[in-house]
Parts: sequence; structure tokens; C-alpha cells
Amino acid sequence: MPIHTTAQAWVCQTDRTAYVLGLNAQGLLVTCYWGPRLPALGDYPAPPDPPGWSAFNGPAQLAPEEYPAYNALSYVEPCLKLSFADGTRDTRLRLHSSRVVDQSDDPAAEIPELRLTLCDEHYALSVTMTYRVHERYDLIERLVRLENNTGAALTIERGLTAQWHPPAGKRYRLSHLTGRWFEEGQLRRDWLPHATTLLESRRLTSSHHHSPFFMLDDGHASHDAGHVYAGGLEWSGNWKLLAETTDFGQTRLSMGLNDWDFAYRLEHEGLLELPPCVAVLSAAGFGGASRLLHAYARDTLMRTDRVPRQVVYNSWEATQFEIDIAQQSRLAEIAAQLGVEIFVVDDGWFHRRDDDRAALGDWWPDARKFPDGLTPLIAHVTRLGMQFGIWIEPEMVSPDSELYRAHPDWVVHFPTRPRTEARNQLILNMARPDVQDYLIGLFDHLLADHDIAYVKWDMNRNVSEPGWPGAPGDPRELWVRYVWGLYRVWKTLRERHPRVTWLSCSGGGGRADLGILRLADRVQISDNTDATAILRMQEGFAQFLPASSLESWVTDVAAERLPLAFRFHAAMTGALVLGSHLDRWDAAQQAEAAQLIATFKQIRHLVHGGARYQLRSAFESPFPALMFVSANRDEAVVFAFRVYAPDPAEPPPLYLRGLDTQARYLVEGTEGARSGAALMQAGLHLRLANFESRLLRLHRA
Repeated sequence: MPIHTTAQAWVCQTDRTAYVLGLNAQGLLVTCYWGPRLPALGDYPAPPDPPGWSAFNGPAQLAPEEYPAYNALSYVEPCLKLSFADGTRDTRLRLHSSRVVDQSDDPAAEIPELRLTLCDEHYALSVTMTYRVHERYDLIERLVRLENNTGAALTIERGLTAQWHPPAGKRYRLSHLTGRWFEEGQLRRDWLPHATTLLESRRLTSSHHHSPFFMLDDGHASHDAGHVYAGGLEWSGNWKLLAETTDFGQTRLSMGLNDWDFAYRLEHEGLLELPPCVAVLSAAGFGGASRLLHAYARDTLMRTDRVPRQVVYNSWEATQFEIDIAQQSRLAEIAAQLGVEIFVVDDGWFHRRDDDRAALGDWWPDARKFPDGLTPLIAHVTRLGMQFGIWIEPEMVSPDSELYRAHPDWVVHFPTRPRTEARNQLILNMARPDVQDYLIGLFDHLLADHDIAYVKWDMNRNVSEPGWPGAPGDPRELWVRYVWGLYRVWKTLRERHPRVTWLSCSGGGGRADLGILRLADRVQISDNTDATAILRMQEGFAQFLPASSLESWVTDVAAERLPLAFRFHAAMTGALVLGSHLDRWDAAQQAEAAQLIATFKQIRHLVHGGARYQLRSAFESPFPALMFVSANRDEAVVFAFRVYAPDPAEPPPLYLRGLDTQARYLVEGTEGARSGAALMQAGLHLRLANFESRLLRLHRA
């Protein structure tokens, strides 16, 4: 049983770790321990009960509270801040009830849960905190539900899901992702200052600039060793991370909804559920923490029947808006000969869509480009042995469109302000049920009437003028209700069309997060298809997202310096997509591409289902390398690259990881078998020229 109740605490045990919380003498719910699993329940420390420090810092300032609310003499960053109807603006929560739910209590409970309900001392406000214990992933999932029974509406001004407390007395380093459009997923490891660090998105999506993800270590962790605390928020909208280093040697990391420009009117008898926040603890360094998050995402969030991922060709780079059925058919024929499995028509297929200045919202085939509709092209693609895919951008509308002319009130806007366009488009208010219903009906019809097996869902701008005239509550609820609406539309379409594979794209990697993986099978990491950039972005996003979800493209970008094999190998470390102008390739290039695709099909079960090890970092070395190892350690695949290093440059030995030390392995391209111990301790010696790459397969002898 993973959850135990003692006299003082609740002990949540995973396969290798323990998360312990309890009530201290002040009646505060506090973190007692988060670390390696100990032999006996009595080994875990009692709930900390600090006495405080002078009149300026009372006990609540020093206690590692699980869910601090703004109140009294507590000045830490709170998870909850609200205003009651009478103007009272603090919240005093005390434990009301607790319950452990597992299969002995409820046969339908697949994941054991600890449910703690806290209530305000005076008002009929309850906060139910649920801790779900995912044992095999060493992961704690936290959820929060707020319920108002005060008899009047109240206003929630901050709603974070979790505050995490790594052991006190240490200085911590925060690993996180930064970036911008065309340069997403840039990994940084920064020491936390003696202050509060803020990471966030205010853009309506999880954004290109930061990702709702974190890692904490004490500065001694490496890819393979050291304790690392890692996690993220399962949310695809505005989010906030606060990492606070206090004057008392404590570090508190909080995540949840962004409270910037936020208010939520919670009516009497109303409920608000906050997005899940998850965290793991690994003693196997950054790589170990990432592999736990990968396994959790693959097994729990994503559909397991979509692994390994199929090879996709997307015609956008080749044709852009200049689409016609003859040219698409010709590209499909070449793609099929190469071994592509899904052929995707991108932007430009629908009514009057000749450029990016018009037509978003009018989602039916353009009669000039497709006089008989999409069916003839789809039939041609399927006859070639491929499936058909299509690009859509449901959340957007062009001012020059039939939809906007019919419903100008459907966009996000302030009535007294100009409607700022970006990429010549506005954002439909997905918070509105009528907009949701319209989109569900429209795309349900499109998918029902056509044999479409893959949908690229795009979003090519961030929000402006975030207004909602006629909102049923506070207009600032737009920030959360929009995402709920997005989830409802996408979830409904996915349930009605279960065989469709879905890709999340937002100008590339602008909506790549754990939350979207409940809906999307894949995410596009960037619009940047330079293979040397892909190596860094793949490594960055792979800190928390599995390789099976990370779609990367092979295009003709930088073809003058990057060999075709290099470009393929970089994209083959995730979900492989071709985007080149195939009819400009000569016979030799097509033959090489066909062979590379065939090789990928032989190893993709390792890339998409195996354990990922970063052997050398693309952020630190001109010789980046990584490998994937099967669960039984019988086989593996190694990718090695050299970007640019002035000669003479000799790469260091490549020390493999994750192998069985006692087993002997045959390494492709070398003679004889070597032990796993030798491959990991003595390594491989690979000579590579600038912009050369190698793919090596290993099999247990």
C-alpha cells in the first residue's frame, strides 16, 4: 500500500521515494519529508513546528506549508488569495477531513489517492487537495478543488496548484527552458538568487519563451547522478512559477495559474478545479528525472496505441500557398516511394486561402484548387498506401472571412479598442460555448466526410485586447475559460474521431506542455528546421517531454552545409517529418532518403518507447550525442554528431549508458562483441568530420 496514515502524518511512498506531510502543533499542514524511501514508517521526521523569529516572522513564515493562503503574519508567496463578499481578504485554512482512496477502498481507483479537505475557520469555503501517488514513476500528482458554500460569490485572485519544498539548508539550481519563436527549448541551469524568481506566460498559450517545467538540484547533479526534483504543470494557457529562496534557508517552488490580470468569480455552490501539477524525485541525475517524466507522459497522459509514430510528409515548405491537386499528387507519389506513411496538406487548401491575409474561419475546400473537393486527392494518397492529413487553425479568424463578417462579436476584444491583428488574424473567443459548439460541428463534419487520419492543429499568434464583452462572470476569467474551451473542442473531436492522430503546433513550439499531451499525440517543437538547431531544441524539450511527442522536420534548410543524413539523423531523434521540396531531389537523394526512412522504421520503437540518455549535450559540446535503450536492455541506438569544431579536433570517447554491464553487445560497424561495462566505461571512439553524423545500432550478443 503506497499511502500510510500515522499518528502525525501521511506517508506517500513510491518505488524509490517518499513524500510525507502532516499537521504540526500550530495546526498547519506542512511538508515533513521529500526524499529517498526509508526502511520504516517511524524513520520519517515529525511535522516541523518552527517557533518563528521575532515579531516580524511568525511560525507561519518558517513552516513549509503545503498550501499556504494569504493571511495573518505570513508573507511567503501564497498559493491562494481571495476576497470574500464582505471584503475580507485573507483565508485561514484548517484540516477538516482526510481520506485515502485505493483499490481496497474503491476497486475503480487505479491510482492511490490521499484527499485532504481544508476549510476556512469562519467561511464555508473548502479546499480539497488530492495527492495521487504514481509509484513506478516516483511521481506525486497534486490537484486542488475550491468549493464555495458561503452564500455569496467570492473572488479568487490567485490559484496556484502546489508549493513544493525540497530539503532546507541547501542552495538550489533551477533548470528551465527559455527561448523565442524560431529558438524554442533552450536549456538553462541558473542558481536561484536570494529572492523570488518568476517564470511565466501571459500569452494565452504556454508560450515559446518559457515552458511550465522545472528541475531543482543542489549544484552537484549531473546527467547520471545526484538528486534532482523535477516537474511541471499540466496546463496549456497562462501559468506561473515562483521559486522563493527565503532568509531562513528554505526554498519554495510554486506552480499554477498565472494571477496576472486574473480574477475568477466563484459563485455560491460553485467549484473551481486547478490544473494538475506533478513532480518526481530522481537519484539518477537530470537524465533519470527526465526518463521518469517521459514514462509518466507516455503511459498516463498519451494514447499508448500511437507508438511508434508514423513517418509524415508535410508539403508546406515545398508549396506554401501555391496548392493544386496535380502538384500535391506528384509530391504524394514521391513521398510514397520514399516510404512516407502520412501525407499532409498544410495551409492553403480552404476557401479563398491564397495568402495569410484572408479566409481563416472558412473551413471548406477551395473550389478553384480542388474543384471536386478533397476526396480525389485523398483517394490518390490512400491508393499510394499512405494516410491523409490536413492543417487547420481552429482558434483563429481572418477579418476578411465569411465567418468574421457573420460573427464579429466572436473574437477576443475590448469594445472601445482597435482589434490588433497579428499575421493578419484575430483570435476566436474559445471561452464562449457558442464558438465551441460551432467549431465542434464544423470540424466534426470535415472529419466525418473525409478520410482524414492526421490533423495539424496550429495557432499562429498570441493574445491582445483580452476582453470578453458579456462574460458570464468576471471578464478576466477568459484566461482559464479559453483553455477549458480549447480542451472541450479538441477532446470532443478526438472522442468522435478516435483514429485521427493530432499534432499541436503554435508557430512551432508555442504550446508544448504536459497538458496538451492529453489531447495531442505530437507537438511541433519549432518552425526552425535547421538540423543543428533541432539538436538543441530536442534536448531542451526532452527534459520533460518524451521523444515520441517531439515532431522535427527534415527540410532543405542549410542543405549547402548539412548532408542529408545529418538532417535526417537529427529529426530521427524524435517523431520524423519530411518537409523538403521532394520533386527537386535527384535520384541519388531520393534513394538515400528512402534508405534513411527504412532505417528509422527499424529503430523507431527504441526512440519512441525506450529510455533516452544524453551522452553529450548540444548546448555544451560540438560533438552532441544521445542514445535510446530498450526496456529489457537487449538493444539500443546511438546518434552521434559533429556540428562545427575547428581542426584539429578529436572528439572524446563516447561513453554509452543504460546498458546491462554483464551482457555483451554487437555494435554496428565494429567487429566482435563488447560488454556493456566496457561500452559504458571505456567507450567508443568515433571520428567525425564537421557536420557529419553517425547512427549505430546495438544488439545483445
